[in-house]
Amino acid sequence: METKLQKYHKETGVKQAFIAKKAKLTPGAYSLIVRGESLPSLPAAIRIARALNDTVENLWGEFVE
Repeated sequence: METKLQKYHKETGVKQAFIAKKAKLTPGAYSLIVRGESLPSLPAAIRIARALNDTVENLWGEFVE
């Protein structure tokens, strides 16, 4: 199943390493999050959302009931 982050990178062509750096994450950690193999901590999720000019709720909202 494609994650919203995978879709973002496919649609925009923005490199994962660029967003990882902006979000202060290692490229490996960010890659795991993009592939859906890991969920970020709340601070990391906020940094990723800010790097993408998006919200945590929009990126991971399906996990919140």
